[in-house]
Amino acid sequence: MIKNFKRRSIQFLLPLFTLAAFVGCNKDISLSLDSSRDETIGVVPIDTVSVKVSTYQLDNIPTSASGTILVGKNTNAITGSVKSTSYMRLGIGTINGTTIPDDAVLDSISLVLSPNKYYYGDTTKVQKIAVHRVTEDITLTPIDPTQPTSARPFFVTAASIFSKKKFAYESTPLAELSFNPRVRSTDSLFFRFNNTISNELFTLIKNGDNRVQTSASFQDYFKGLALVPDKNNTTLIGFKDTVFLQVHYSFENNEGNKTRGKQFFAIDSKAYQYNQVEADRSATKFASMTITNPQIDVEKTNGYTFLEGSTGVVAKIEFPTLLQLVNDPTISINKVQLIIEAEQNPQDGFDQPQSLVLMIANSEGMPVSALPSLETANAMQVARLIKNGDSKATYTFNLIDYLNKFKTTAYKNTSLYLSLPPLPVPVGNVGGSSVTQPAPLSSTGNRLILAKDGNDPRIKLNILYTKFQ
Repeated sequence: MIKNFKRRSIQFLLPLFTLAAFVGCNKDISLSLDSSRDETIGVVPIDTVSVKVSTYQLDNIPTSASGTILVGKNTNAITGSVKSTSYMRLGIGTINGTTIPDDAVLDSISLVLSPNKYYYGDTTKVQKIAVHRVTEDITLTPIDPTQPTSARPFFVTAASIFSKKKFAYESTPLAELSFNPRVRSTDSLFFRFNNTISNELFTLIKNGDNRVQTSASFQDYFKGLALVPDKNNTTLIGFKDTVFLQVHYSFENNEGNKTRGKQFFAIDSKAYQYNQVEADRSATKFASMTITNPQIDVEKTNGYTFLEGSTGVVAKIEFPTLLQLVNDPTISINKVQLIIEAEQNPQDGFDQPQSLVLMIANSEGMPVSALPSLETANAMQVARLIKNGDSKATYTFNLIDYLNKFKTTAYKNTSLYLSLPPLPVPVGNVGGSSVTQPAPLSSTGNRLILAKDGNDPRIKLNILYTKFQ
């Protein structure tokens, strides 16, 4: 019976085992064949497979043309504060060719913003936003054609404006508004411009001035707007990127009746609307994490690891000894699951993201691709939030393709970044058409703080494998 077993090289499927993720504590895991009755098969020890987790700050996150005007601020004790200021360039909209009667009188000029129902933070407090006039040209950052594609994030495919970019604006606001956020409402916000700029713009329109004849000439004169949140704001709020600077005026018609008229400026190119996002982590364990010092291990943060939209923070996952396992000629890996655990009731009080992805980073730390879907061609693998009971929530990834390629040229010396999706994500079907959500990494401030036990993030690597004899 034993001889027959050896000749046919029958494969024995090993039970599912769990490799817990420990940082700074390389816990020994021994893998063996579960068969006490056949001593010729025996117990074969395998080298430890450890998982190293850290928090990592990515550099260039494109937030232009994201579809969302993101303005506001929120704060939590673990990761600090995030503030988003939105910039935009305006075109002449309906102004060109407009004839305003000589007796027309200006009523008001107001910037109109429509909420897109996104918010992230405490909406019970009064929020304040100021509108400032930008004083320098809002420009795109082009792709350097002399650099290889591996020198930039894979999700940067065209000229963009990155979240770290700042443009100068006047210190005195054109308009301010304090409001109680009704984020589920579709009611627009109206920012009434001060008399000085309102009269100036109305005079240009009424006189048919060259500065309001084309969008290019208008942008030479009026560079754009910056929507700046107050330092005491408590929530990030999303607005639609259909913005109108409405000019309201009144005059007497031919019958002598008072008549009201309206014209507007609007965004002429969404590529020039972007969100400038900055974080203040000075009072947290993550204070030393910067663009120039991007990685901080969990042993320095009391076991905390997090990821965040728009700021470009990701959780970096490495497998220092995994190559020993995949190079073992007596082992065939059949199934691999990476399970990320989050608290059902997060300590920072914010909801967990509904979807996460894994990006593959090269040896230089640059994300060069996304972990591919095993079901849909040319798509990212997306892990959805699954809630289990009252306290546990998980995201699960299938890593079989990654492990099979780990020792190849494509994935050699790579690591994984747990992140919000950097590309649009399908969210359902409406009327037979697929509906997608704008890339959460570029259009939201969503955050996930990983669950932990002591100083150890709750990350598990489950492997089902076959042992050959």
